[in-house]
Amino acid sequence: MTGSDESPSFRLVYVPGVMPDKWVRIWNERQPDVPLALTQVPAGAAAGRLLAGDADAGLVRLPVDRTVFSAIPLYTEQTVVVVPQDHLVTAVDEVSPEDLSDDIVLHPLDDVLDWADLPGRPALERPATTADAIELVAAGIGVLVVPLSLARLHHRKDLTHRPLKEAPESSVALAWPEDATTDLVEDFIGIVRGRTVNSTRGRREPAAQEKPKRDDRRKQPARPSAAHRRGSSSATPKGGKGGAKRGKPRRRS
Repeated sequence: MTGSDESPSFRLVYVPGVMPDKWVRIWNERQPDVPLALTQVPAGAAAGRLLAGDADAGLVRLPVDRTVFSAIPLYTEQTVVVVPQDHLVTAVDEVSPEDLSDDIVLHPLDDVLDWADLPGRPALERPATTADAIELVAAGIGVLVVPLSLARLHHRKDLTHRPLKEAPESSVALAWPEDATTDLVEDFIGIVRGRTVNSTRGRREPAAQEKPKRDDRRKQPARPSAAHRRGSSSATPKGGKGGAKRGKPRRRS
């Protein structure tokens, strides 16, 4: 959807932790007459906003329902554990799930990681949001496992994070309703895929104008005249008299 014909716009939703600034800047450079409306939504609400027609495309976390959405995976994030600055795991460069066996591992309701078996000990209650869980970590109540971008988004001076191996990962994708692939959506796809401004891939190309046919036949040099073909022996010598020049007769002995 691009709004009215008089004032088209492109509406993009994105989930917390995703930084669309670079793509927005390129859009504004290439499409100065088409404003980009940017809205952050909770990860669990992005699909509903797209299906409701509230946005043209979204930077979302996978998985999405591929029966109704088209999606282009963009990148996969590293998973980290957020802990207080004085936690024991800060002494190592990488943490394993076994290292968290004695810790309460908080599991917020808006968690974006698909856990088969959450490490550590469960909390009595699940925090409503990742932001709430961060506050509990700062209070020393537990630790939190999140994608790296969310750890950076909720950065605090009294907290730090370490990579967690053998953990689920979260992938970010550009998604849009499959039956609503507009020209503006194609333009944004080109931006996130790094296409140049002159690329027409994905857009309807105008009919090519017929060019005049080029005549590749080269002009042949003019044929020499009969006089040139006969050579100098038949040319008129100096003095104005025709015919070949005779030599002196030999003396008889």
